[in-house]
Amino acid sequence: MRDNGTGIPPDIRDQLFQPFFTTRPTGEGTGLGLSISWDIVTQQHGGTITVDSEPGKFTEFTIRLPRNGQAAGSSA
Repeated sequence: MRDNGTGIPPDIRDQLFQPFFTTRPTGEGTGLGLSISWDIVTQQHGGTITVDSEPGKFTEFTIRLPRNGQAAGSSA
């Protein structure tokens, strides 16, 4: 999904999926949404989440899940 918002500055992209990371003022968010999403997609379903963003133009998150339900790289 791509939006047309303000984008995400490159210097914080590496922190997006860390628990409790937020750019919102204190008391206006827990910083857990993307961390929980990352855990569900990658750890529980063996998928991936990537982010592409251009400040001032867009942000796009891509979620990929294995078709057969097996973790990525698993041969079982």
